[in-house]
Amino acid sequence: MSTETPSGEEQPTEPAEGLDEVGEGRSGENTAPGGITDPPPEEAPQDVASQAKIDVPDDEQAADHDAMVPESEILRDLLASFGETTWHVSHGQDVLTVPREQFADVGRAAKEAGFEVCVDVTAVDWVRNRPERFEVIANLLSMQHKARLRMVTTVGRIEPSVPSLTPIWPGAGYAEREVYDMFGIEFDGHPDLTRILMPDEWEGHPLRKDFSIGSVPVQFKDSNKVR
Repeated sequence: MSTETPSGEEQPTEPAEGLDEVGEGRSGENTAPGGITDPPPEEAPQDVASQAKIDVPDDEQAADHDAMVPESEILRDLLASFGETTWHVSHGQDVLTVPREQFADVGRAAKEAGFEVCVDVTAVDWVRNRPERFEVIANLLSMQHKARLRMVTTVGRIEPSVPSLTPIWPGAGYAEREVYDMFGIEFDGHPDLTRILMPDEWEGHPLRKDFSIGSVPVQFKDSNKVR
C-alpha cells in the first residue's frame, strides 16, 4: 500500500497497528474496516470433573497402599490370629469386622492385648438394606495404649444371636440386656438375659424399625373427658 506525495512520488505506508496487509490482526483475528477487531470466539466450557482431577504422585499412592495395614502392632497381631477378621478405619477409629462365631474370641484376645474396658455394646437394624439385618457393635477402650477399638459383627433376621461379652467384661451385661430388650438379639452365655427397660410382659422390641409406633391415650386436667 502506498500514498502519493505532493512531489508526485509514491511512498509506501505501514499498515495500521495490529493489522497486516490483508486486513487481519497479527494474531489472526478477523478485523472489520476501521481497525475494529471482532471478539474472540467463546471457549467451550470445560468439564468440572476434569478440572478437579488431580494426579497423585507415585509416592503418595504407595503411602495409601501402606495405610491398608494398621499401624498398631496389637491390631496386626489380632488380624494374624483371626484370619477371617478384617480391619478398616471409620471416622479416625480402628474397626474390626468379626465373624459372628468369633465375636467373643476376638474380644477375649483384645482384652488380653490391653483393651481393659468394654465401653458399650449396641446394635443397628438395617431392616432389608443388607443381607444380614443386624449389626452388633462393641466399643473397646485401652487406657494403657491410649487407643479405642470398635468390634462389629453381623446377625441374621431369624432368631438373631451372638456370643456374649459379659464373661469377658462383666460390665457389658447391662448393655447386652438393653440390646436384647430393644432389638431382640440374644447373647449366648449371658448370665441373666432379661429385659432392662421395658416391662417383662411387653411384646416386641421398640428399636426394631418394623416395630409399630402405636399410641397411648393421654388425658389432661382441662380435658372435657376428665369431668
